[in-house]
Amino acid sequence: MTNTEPRNPFTKRGFIAAAIVVGVILLAALIVLVTSLTRPSTNDATPTGTPSPTAAPTENADDASVCGLPGFDIENTLTATLDTKWELVGTIAAPTDSTGAGPGTIDNEFRSCYAHTAKGALYMAANFIAMGTDSTFGPRMTELVAPGPGRDAAAEKSNTSTSSPRAQLAGFKIGSYSAEESMVDLVLNYSDGSLVSIPLKLVWTEGDWKVQLTDAGEPPLAPAQLENLGGYTPWSGA
Repeated sequence: MTNTEPRNPFTKRGFIAAAIVVGVILLAALIVLVTSLTRPSTNDATPTGTPSPTAAPTENADDASVCGLPGFDIENTLTATLDTKWELVGTIAAPTDSTGAGPGTIDNEFRSCYAHTAKGALYMAANFIAMGTDSTFGPRMTELVAPGPGRDAAAEKSNTSTSSPRAQLAGFKIGSYSAEESMVDLVLNYSDGSLVSIPLKLVWTEGDWKVQLTDAGEPPLAPAQLENLGGYTPWSGA
């Protein structure tokens, strides 16, 4: 086999199927790798005069985790190093922390309820992608989507079935984070060595992180091919 013409994973039938599955958030295989931003430095010089005390994050009833997980972040608190426990979900190794970041609820292997933190958002995105590789979760995947036209449109497509190539999480990046929404960019490492970025927009609603879709039932940002993990935090359970 000649190597004079590099393979493009976006021309493969399997990758196209995987991208569609992410779009409709059903049962297709998207394999995730996640990258985190370094926690902002707090080593600023001490100002002259009496410093004003920093207000603690204010949490109300709507901010609480539906299953009682602790934590409430108003900004990204992830560091470059994560001590992660991994479990196989579908065909992907997914992170798990039942009393911390989540999932706090596992019902017949269906995973939901994540902490109201940056780490909780990251764990939700990774588990969402991993669950997409198991067709038995298909009928329930819309439970992990934010309510609205996007969820309704995704539900109408929930009978779609596709196959996808094998992949695993390779890294992540938190594009933005607030207590209301987060952009989590996961990287999947496919069996042919290609790297694909899967950005997911999450919103805090119904006491949990949910995937935000457009009115057409698709993610706001499309998957993209990467040359390497530059700018991402390596993160993999494989």
